[in-house]
Amino acid sequence: MMRILIVDDEPLARRGVRVCLRRALDVDVIGEAESGEAALRMIEAHRPDVVFLDVQMPDMDGFELLSRVDGDACPFVVFLTAHVGYALKAFGVHAVDYVVKPIDDGRFDDALHTVRQRVMDRRAHGPVARGGQLFRQSGWETRLAVRSGGRTTWVAVDDIDWIEASGDYVTLHVGHRLHMIHESMDGIEQRLDPVRFARIHRSTIIPLGRVQGLSLLPTRDALVTLRNGTELRVSRRFRHRISVEGLRRG
Repeated sequence: MMRILIVDDEPLARRGVRVCLRRALDVDVIGEAESGEAALRMIEAHRPDVVFLDVQMPDMDGFELLSRVDGDACPFVVFLTAHVGYALKAFGVHAVDYVVKPIDDGRFDDALHTVRQRVMDRRAHGPVARGGQLFRQSGWETRLAVRSGGRTTWVAVDDIDWIEASGDYVTLHVGHRLHMIHESMDGIEQRLDPVRFARIHRSTIIPLGRVQGLSLLPTRDALVTLRNGTELRVSRRFRHRISVEGLRRG
């Protein structure tokens, strides 16, 4: 069950979210909060998996609320807002999605599906993945072997512009050259430092340091522009893998 907190200063809005959530059998609404301060206390006390969060509230807005949540307690967030102008800012604070009021049932179900995947991913891989990452922090690949015929060459990961799925292979885009490796996207992703590389689509991995621009699309996907001018789509499924802060560090 996903443990959900509803945060909105308007009772009718909170009720509307509850009604939408009744269609799902795997959610448990652990409570409602009518203010940012109340929400902060409930998040720290009950550690919900997901918060449906209004942006504009009298005492503090949703962004300030998130800035005050302890990192270890931070739930996944779906913003509820009447203003589409908050979309980019929501993306910058790792919101899973944002739903514009008045809430459309189909749009809400879509957001719920997305956040459900994130919760499942955290539960399935969270502790193991963190442990795995700690183990591999000093062991991330610095070069990838490329075999062609009877010859093996190595490509430095620092030289990779981006990586593309190609059937049973992955293609390394390195300047004007292409190198194919018999490897799955999941496999190559697990060999690369997640601080430096991010999967942005089921068929695309990018080095964060190569990103020159980022823009949101009306479909809730995004578009990154690499330093070499290549434009690549960031699917909403993987949008959480990159952030403004992560790109700044990259």
